[in-house]
Amino acid sequence: MTQVVQDCQFRNVSYRLSEQEHRYGPNIHLLSDPFLLSHLAKLCAEETTQPVINELVTMLYSSLLEIVVNHEFPQRQTQVRTRMAAYHPEAVYQGPIIDPEVPVVSVNLARAGTLPSHVCYTALNYFMNPKTTRQDHISIARTTDQQEQVTGSLVSGHKIGGSVEGGLVLFPDPMGATGGTLVEALDLYKQRGKALKYIALHCIVTPEYLKKVQARHPDLVVYAIRLDRGLSPPDVLRTVPGTHWEKERGLNSKHYIVPGGGGFGEIMNNAYV
Repeated sequence: MTQVVQDCQFRNVSYRLSEQEHRYGPNIHLLSDPFLLSHLAKLCAEETTQPVINELVTMLYSSLLEIVVNHEFPQRQTQVRTRMAAYHPEAVYQGPIIDPEVPVVSVNLARAGTLPSHVCYTALNYFMNPKTTRQDHISIARTTDQQEQVTGSLVSGHKIGGSVEGGLVLFPDPMGATGGTLVEALDLYKQRGKALKYIALHCIVTPEYLKKVQARHPDLVVYAIRLDRGLSPPDVLRTVPGTHWEKERGLNSKHYIVPGGGGFGEIMNNAYV
């Protein structure tokens, strides 16, 4: 019987993340990706409407998921006979794959997160074990005062399909504005076991969001295509993000992101309520 020798190039396959320099801490990843920035700019443009909006969101989250899987998901070594094995005994791939047996949860934070979570959940089922991959649903919305400022988040219902013990929990939520939604969602999940990792996938985040989630849940790993701090003083905008975190601002008086793209829940659903 022919012994198949593993090609040395597959003994250790690492992924190099391209990200912006910042001072927010090691769990924050601000991607440096012109391709994604270009599509996000088009998504946020005034003239962009349906159906292009949802097509862009689908593309962005397909790409974001790929980056997160490459950088965060555990790997394992495998051996796979290819179709050429009938002719050549050496036709066996020996090398790393994403470990398909790690449980994964994609969390739909309705309503802006509905499409992003569906995109991630569908993709995960192709290379992870579908029996240990699930999608949960949380109906959550901002609460505001008479001045329309955000005072917190209200969970009006949820369908959480079980424990998250030893698994990966993904929060594909386009806008990380105040951080209230993620804080409430993480509070829920941390009552259901100790996950391997909690990972947020965002199109845009603000300095205010990063400060809140880091204060309440410092173990949250954050990926974002863009950091928006457009209301910061000019001298702060000239510094590396996070250098003067206390002076950075990305939220207006109604807690919408500037430059941002408008409320993604509204524009993705054409429902401005």
